[in-house]
Amino acid sequence: MKSYDVIIVGTGPSGIFAAWELISSNSGIKILMLDKGGSLSERVEKTKEGVHRAKTEEPDVISCGWGGAGAFSDGKLNLSPEVGGFLKEYIDGKTLLSLIEYVDKIYLKFGAPDELHGTEINQIKDLEDEALRYGLRFIPFPIRHLGTDRCIPVLGGFLASLKDNVEFRPHTEVEEVLFNETPMPLRGTKEDENPSPLPSPFRGEGWAGDGLEVKGVRTGSGEDIQGDFVIVAPGRSGAQWLEKESRRLGLTTLTNPVDIGVRIEAPAPVMKNLTDVAYEAKLVFYSKQFDDQVRTFCMNPYGEVVREYHGDLCLVNGHSYSTKRSNNTNFAILVSTVFTEPFREPIAYGRYIARLANLLGGEIIVQRLGDLLQGRRSTTERIKRGTVRPTLIDATPGDLSFVIPYRYVCDIIEMLQAMDNLTPGLYARDTLLYGVEAKFYSMRLKLTSFFETGIRNLFAIGDGAGITRGLIQASVSGVVAAREILQRI
Repeated sequence: MKSYDVIIVGTGPSGIFAAWELISSNSGIKILMLDKGGSLSERVEKTKEGVHRAKTEEPDVISCGWGGAGAFSDGKLNLSPEVGGFLKEYIDGKTLLSLIEYVDKIYLKFGAPDELHGTEINQIKDLEDEALRYGLRFIPFPIRHLGTDRCIPVLGGFLASLKDNVEFRPHTEVEEVLFNETPMPLRGTKEDENPSPLPSPFRGEGWAGDGLEVKGVRTGSGEDIQGDFVIVAPGRSGAQWLEKESRRLGLTTLTNPVDIGVRIEAPAPVMKNLTDVAYEAKLVFYSKQFDDQVRTFCMNPYGEVVREYHGDLCLVNGHSYSTKRSNNTNFAILVSTVFTEPFREPIAYGRYIARLANLLGGEIIVQRLGDLLQGRRSTTERIKRGTVRPTLIDATPGDLSFVIPYRYVCDIIEMLQAMDNLTPGLYARDTLLYGVEAKFYSMRLKLTSFFETGIRNLFAIGDGAGITRGLIQASVSGVVAAREILQRI
């Protein structure tokens, strides 16, 4: 059985930063990184005609492999503890901000641009005040925009810096986490002589896996690989695997909200009031009819609507580039739902709705807002004569009300009406809605403040663990786990 000091499952931002932090502090550590996806060069080759035209026979090329889903994302670095995850529930605010600044400097080192958006304090305050008049909460934060075209060179820089010290195995799926039964106190408990300095919201509640220690992983081909430490960082595409594996291991999980909605596309001048000030405007709204939380997500000025594959599912997403520009701005409107007992399958619920869209529309459905309000499907002809030219040109005109639950449709319409006060012209008949957009980060493991599970030396980080929702906080989670491991080696 091959043996390593640290095995990292997943090579997205959280896994990459864990490896970077480990090697930067101790180049002698033996590290193995596993991913079911391909190498960076392989992924680029398979998407060279454009991300939105990625070959459908390779469903994991967009979300799996070196760089994770972030490789073909819009590349937004949200530099605030308030957005992009739940790390402030594990780490005190001052420490978290310091970690965000540390991670940001590393991104700058590998080619992120110096320019920051969302730093005009007076304009931001005016926008915040205006939003409140219409029941919208505007969340201000500084953002560094890589652009989809710059993500690959940045990730290539990380790969070049790590390749001499880290073994990377692409196309290697992990089937199981292996463990030994070795009773011992966990760090952070009263029996431990070196408790963690950071509080955890979950410590002291009784760990399901107390007395167990990780021993390695088993791959899909049946190979057992020994590791003193294992970091699982499977990303959103691996969230379902991690949930299943957590149940097998007896680890405690919490249910995050499931986010389901549509991607909106409108003329860029309509959204200029927001995007010129904030670049990405985070707006939160509570619908009047159902009191559901509705929010904007991943705003892309002058960007493109694209496909995103999750296994056999096709979802909608959006990108924008640092140089190439379209005439439109796109963003998601997502409705968050926290399901209660006995239902514990939010990911399956989201996948079911996405599958309906794929069934009715082939892959992605597009509909004019005017047609949705009139209760009819959109047609190619009506979209052609509209004022918004779709950037996802082969989306199927259809009727999203056959796919998205009624209450979600009502929530989305209310959100658009409220936003129209800030961006006049958004609530217009030619505004396009693409569906379905869903975020599969609906399971959260019970973790310590350094992201260790109930099994000693098994860490879970990033979006797949349900604790982050973006590049920066995912990267921070990798740094935190790595620093804890460095104290133990």
